[in-house]
Amino acid sequence: MIELEVPLGERSYRVLVGAGARHRLLEVLPIGVERVALVTQAGIPVEVDPGVEHRVFTMGEGEQSKDLGTVEDLCRDFARWGLTRGDCVVAVGGGVVTDTAGFAAAAYHRGVPIVHVSTTLLGQVDAAIGGKTGVNLPEGKNLVGAFWQPAAVLCDTDVLATLPPREYRNGLGEMAKYAFLGVDRLADLPLDEAVAACVACKAEVVGSDEREGGRRAILNYGHTLGHALETAGSYDLRHGEAVAIGLIYAAELAHRMGRISGDRVAEHRKVVAGYDLPMALPPDSDPEQLVALFARDKKAVGGLTFVLDGPNGVEPVRVDDRALLLDTFTALT
Repeated sequence: MIELEVPLGERSYRVLVGAGARHRLLEVLPIGVERVALVTQAGIPVEVDPGVEHRVFTMGEGEQSKDLGTVEDLCRDFARWGLTRGDCVVAVGGGVVTDTAGFAAAAYHRGVPIVHVSTTLLGQVDAAIGGKTGVNLPEGKNLVGAFWQPAAVLCDTDVLATLPPREYRNGLGEMAKYAFLGVDRLADLPLDEAVAACVACKAEVVGSDEREGGRRAILNYGHTLGHALETAGSYDLRHGEAVAIGLIYAAELAHRMGRISGDRVAEHRKVVAGYDLPMALPPDSDPEQLVALFARDKKAVGGLTFVLDGPNGVEPVRVDDRALLLDTFTALT
């Protein structure tokens, strides 16, 4: 078992990565918790035992269920059961569950503790770590949410064997991102070590910038186009697939701006292709619509901001040249 820490002073918390990690749930519950609200989805074949009185609350499947209506339903269910601040929410599932249950926990009674038991590769390397919670609006992805750090995160790599191939590749899209954020030889590592390396990278960044005041934005590498593609396509693309296309777009944009060489673009394409991820726009994509959606990105403060590779590594960069943004799409056909 690999044990890591997200360093946030008195609010630091453990992340356990490895086979059977979910069985250590009781060990990581906050001291004194006597009741647990387990939030999951009907289609998740992963059972956990918190070792205390608990009740299971299920939410719908897919990104369509990651909305304010689900948050209201969960909070009302918590209230009817009598959940208090002395109790705990445990989210068992992928990014949709941890994002939604995390936001419900942040809002209910203005904050109750939560532990994430992440059951997907995407959740284990990214979504469950760092305290970002939120839900979607029809206007865009993750536009309503809160920073609410968990009490602990359990990444049981045993459960990844149950994932359908496309869901597993979904996580590889986020993993590909970390290859450009300083995680060396990621594709050569055993699964447990690869997940832990991604967690360690994210934990260090979050510890230095918890609320995305600056450096944490690098964790959104590939996400500006990725989120726009998800919104425009009504989530036909999985998040990791959309991020993979976004990584290629960001590399091509950086090349056109003179920030990186053609060889570096080729390296991006090699990494993404190595994970069997898409690199081209869906055939029905409308570049004009995608550029319009860029303006709804949370990084767009005073102008469009992209996370781009460059001589100083990956960093946020303001991009005001609309013609350049549109022209870059020609590299994704």
